[in-house]
Amino acid sequence: MSATLEPSVIDGVEWVRPRPGRRAFRNDLVLAAVLAVASAGSVVLYRIAGIGDDAPWWGSALWVLGMTAPLAVRRRWPEVVAITASAAFIIGAMTETMELLFSNIALFIAIYSVGAWSRSRSRANIVRTVIVVSMFAWLFWGLITYSAMQDYLPNLGREGLLSPYVAYGLINVLTNLLYFGGAWYFGDAAYRSARARAELEQRTAELAAERERTRVQAVALERLRIARELHDVVAHHVSVIGVQAGAARRVLAKDPDAAAAALSSIESSARDAVDELHGLLGTLRGDADTGSIDLATGRAVGDGPATASTSTRCIDRIDDLVAESATSGLPVTLAIVGEPRAVSAVVDLSAYRIAQEALTNVRKHAGSAATAEVRVRWDDDAVELEVTNSGSATRSTTGRSTGTAGRADPAGGGLGLLGMRERVAAAGGTLETGPRARGGYLVRARFPLRREEVRS
Repeated sequence: MSATLEPSVIDGVEWVRPRPGRRAFRNDLVLAAVLAVASAGSVVLYRIAGIGDDAPWWGSALWVLGMTAPLAVRRRWPEVVAITASAAFIIGAMTETMELLFSNIALFIAIYSVGAWSRSRSRANIVRTVIVVSMFAWLFWGLITYSAMQDYLPNLGREGLLSPYVAYGLINVLTNLLYFGGAWYFGDAAYRSARARAELEQRTAELAAERERTRVQAVALERLRIARELHDVVAHHVSVIGVQAGAARRVLAKDPDAAAAALSSIESSARDAVDELHGLLGTLRGDADTGSIDLATGRAVGDGPATASTSTRCIDRIDDLVAESATSGLPVTLAIVGEPRAVSAVVDLSAYRIAQEALTNVRKHAGSAATAEVRVRWDDDAVELEVTNSGSATRSTTGRSTGTAGRADPAGGGLGLLGMRERVAAAGGTLETGPRARGGYLVRARFPLRREEVRS
């Protein structure tokens, strides 16, 4: 027989096996009825065979009810059922009103039910221990008592250390050990199996809840990414359009060719903005090529990563960005230090967008006389992007957009600087921003390179 079960604890809370449903109680009622009929038939056969025929019929009927009827509620009150069945078993044996087939089955089921359905493990162990000890005490008492009665099993000799009668007693002891040990073990096994199922169901529910939280977070992150892309695209192109429109207005009467060039730049910027906005709207619709999250279902669409961009902007196109800024009237230079290497998609897009946002802020806040310089520095283990300007520090330090979306973040910057921080953090890099001692403003982003990027 097993000793005590390991603690019945799930996540720090003692687990109690839930009560079964109505169907299980109906099955127990059917089981009790079947065993009652079978026991009654067996008693009749025993009496016909001359075993227990001295007992009254009503005594045998009461014994059958006492042995089998409690099994109808074995899962509701298992301890009471086991004690009642054990008492009926002993009384039936002492009054010779019992049969030995279905009564043993009923007693086995009763003891098994204590281990499988008791709502207290300590109470289950106590009840089963009392029953088993009582049964073995009764068995040893009978073996010792009848050993002195020569007319009891007279064919079994009592002489010798291992006499036939002692062998008969050992067989009874071994049989009872297997019988009660099996009822104890299988009851505990059923309880452990039920507890394992409960743990599995709990883990399954937790995983489902975690998946739901992940889905919600994925939707929120995708919305944030798209909002950041929209901010960068709209702020940059609208800023260029505004500068070029002002220049065209000023020179329209005096220099039509310059005005035409400015209007051509406005047209180009508007076309680029429309193309990028179209790509972002494709992401919102769950375009499979973007590998983004369908905002209606929160599920990944396509094979690409959630951080993939709908834009083809990358670090290699910063020179186009510089040229566009110069065309729009902002004097800007580009310096590339070191040997360029292939980088991850996150670093590729983030570096471009940070340079774009920094140059946009220069045009919006640094004043008309400001100049800018962009440096891309390739180190052994990182790539560093630096954008500086010579504008007015009193305006350029804020980095805030002037539209309705230009609310400041808690750290003192606007959505532009907040977007930069988020992009750099997503790539595992560092960001440095602030006014320079000699005037102007500095934006420096450093992105670490992975091992394979360093090797390339």
